[in-house]
Amino acid sequence: MNVTATTRVLTLLGDPISHSASPEVQNAAFQAAGVDGIYVAVRCASDDLVGFMKGLARAGGGGNVTLPHKEKAASLLDVRSEAVRRTGACNTFWGDEEGRLHGDNTDVDGFRRALRAFIGGNARGMRVLLLGAGGAARAALLGLLEEGSDEVLIFNRTQDRARAVARRIGGDRTRVVPVLRELERESFDLVVNATRLGLDTNDPSPLDLKILQRAGAAMDLIYGRHVTPFVRSAEAAGVRSTDGREMLVQQGAASFERWWGREAPIDAMRAAVGVVGT
Repeated sequence: MNVTATTRVLTLLGDPISHSASPEVQNAAFQAAGVDGIYVAVRCASDDLVGFMKGLARAGGGGNVTLPHKEKAASLLDVRSEAVRRTGACNTFWGDEEGRLHGDNTDVDGFRRALRAFIGGNARGMRVLLLGAGGAARAALLGLLEEGSDEVLIFNRTQDRARAVARRIGGDRTRVVPVLRELERESFDLVVNATRLGLDTNDPSPLDLKILQRAGAAMDLIYGRHVTPFVRSAEAAGVRSTDGREMLVQQGAASFERWWGREAPIDAMRAAVGVVGT
């Protein structure tokens, strides 16, 4: 990669960021597509987010935003996509020639594409259990509803946060489960982990899937260089599962398309994190 004074800088902003494979994915994409860009990860405190985002965008760059800054990033934008408006979260940003800060939530598109790859179609008619109520959960909920899920139950440790997400996005196809014991003997076509649990190898699984009467499939939005606790729990329960690498690739492809205005080299991006093409 030949970096010059005209090379466009794209940056991942978050805390923590050491686990992220986004630099490998995006730099592989830049090289495969022949675009003049470089992608780096920067640990960023909340107070520094506005400076990084606006400065990078005005300099012709942009980037992604990850935990825990997606909601704050949404509040800093000059131009918001429909996905940002509906979820209240932003994970992709860039600038225009007039200096305005644009943002999108490509987690929504990324989730939908990864879900289709995992289950071999859309989620029409599915009953889904969604774990979590943060930025990733908002994107997953919107994606599930857009894909035609019949009902989505949300479980989160903080009930008020879960209720706020359900009210904002879910409508009459969403309800909140206040306590875990209410899930015993329940059946779901799909269980989605959108919590932070799994970033650390010592984390517990957010749910023991054996308490459910049935889980058709389990989708973890967390990924790492280890088998995530949620995927281990699914394997122990005999449930077909996947981790978050395909979603990483798919939301990254959608981000690439926003920055460069061209189709992303998806095969190169998958290869960067060892995902087998679908």
